Amino acid sequence: MTDAMSAERQVTVSENAARRIAQLIEMEGDKELMLRLSVSGGGCSGFQYGFSFDKSAQQDDHLFERNGIRVVIDDTSLDLLTGSEIDFVEDLVGASFQVKNPNAASSCGCGNSFSV
Repeated sequence: MTDAMSAERQVTVSENAARRIAQLIEMEGDKELMLRLSVSGGGCSGFQYGFSFDKSAQQDDHLFERNGIRVVIDDTSLDLLTGSEIDFVEDLVGASFQVKNPNAASSCGCGNSFSV
């Protein structure tokens, strides 16, 4: 696992996202959990974001932290996510994690998939 502190390959976690991740981990009852953000092929725009909890990091994972919560991203996904911010947004339509990705040339209406 690599500590991703180099400025050129950075992903940030907003205060709202960190708070919501902490709440979800507390609900799961396992403080060892980390949020895993990944990118895979698919979705209506070519790539899609994936969110899951994981207890272990892999050798090619990069670790990002905020307020004691940990987010892991594999090296290949980080190539597509560099410079992004993970946020948690609540509005009249609902609540969701959103990735503000400067590398995305376009994204679908739901914000869960993108193209480069």
